[in-house]
Amino acid sequence: MHFERISRREAGACCVTECRPCCCWIPLNAPLVPDQLPSLELDLPDPESDEISTMEFLARLEQAWAVCDRFDLQTEILRGRILKAVRDREKRGGEGRGAGFLQWLREREISKTRAYGLIQLAESAQDMFSEGVLEEASVNRFSKRAFMETAQADPEVQLMISEAANEGQEITRKQVRRLTDEFTAATSPLLPEEIRQRTQENLLPPRAVAPLVRELAKLPEEQQEDLRKMLRDEPELDRVKDVTSTARWITKATESGEAVRAFQQGELDLEKAMQEAQRLDALGLLADAVGQAQALESAVLKLHTSWRRLGGLQERLWVESGSSTPYLRDVLNALQSLSGATLRVSLGELAGGKRVRLQLVEESPDQLEPPPLP
Repeated sequence: MHFERISRREAGACCVTECRPCCCWIPLNAPLVPDQLPSLELDLPDPESDEISTMEFLARLEQAWAVCDRFDLQTEILRGRILKAVRDREKRGGEGRGAGFLQWLREREISKTRAYGLIQLAESAQDMFSEGVLEEASVNRFSKRAFMETAQADPEVQLMISEAANEGQEITRKQVRRLTDEFTAATSPLLPEEIRQRTQENLLPPRAVAPLVRELAKLPEEQQEDLRKMLRDEPELDRVKDVTSTARWITKATESGEAVRAFQQGELDLEKAMQEAQRLDALGLLADAVGQAQALESAVLKLHTSWRRLGGLQERLWVESGSSTPYLRDVLNALQSLSGATLRVSLGELAGGKRVRLQLVEESPDQLEPPPLP
């Protein structure tokens, strides 16, 4: 893989005035003294100036944005180390079971998900530093997203990217993804040998093969083998794309089917149904139908919850109101079309003023058929 080299002058000189944040790195073990932190003063081009071309103007903004990206990355690694220290201290105490850590997050308005994401980033960075894969100063050569992609990549990919960064090359997310795709497509055991061989010979593009690996990894072994057989018989690009789509549809139909409650009422064999749909070249249609069924059921459950809540609120307000509150009664009368057993909702002018009428009937388990609509 080839990485383009960008000089330090190109990376920072035209967009910062003094400290050149692109080229400076705050050591992770250094004390955070505010007076010692470099200032971020961007020398942005004048948007009103006619002396600078649009291309140069956008290029300088892109370089300035890259500076901010690198500062963001350094900051998030440091914050991750701080959060890890707070969390580990709580673990050491053992009394509050992490209550102090959660309180610390609340005081700084940091969600638990984001906190653990930062901790994971800091741990990944520390692993790469401690193993000697990446020099600490080389972090400056990563964009924020590129570093996070690298931290999640295979060790072999991490090594290749880190070597490029240690040599002074600038690393972008696009480069990390391209190298990851190339490595995955050439080495994944989920692929038949014929596909790996043709990828290594540059007869198949890695950007088309890598998504196939990701989709195959979601399937059980039996289904993987069926799709691999198709690839062995025809290891061509069009077949790779077809199998990728098929694997994606199988995953979508399976995941949605497990959540569809209508399928739990009888003895259905969704896997055989998918095989029949695939034979008819209609697997995509089945996957979309099952996905829509899941979405519809979810919408109905939310509708029922809102309907019950609105009915309760409308009833309480009706009890509190009276002849002295005619305007409030008018509002409650209008809400009756949504809080009663029959809902009427306008579809708006775009639908020609049509209305949808729904009747909500709460059945007990022994009722088989709902009453007919009036």
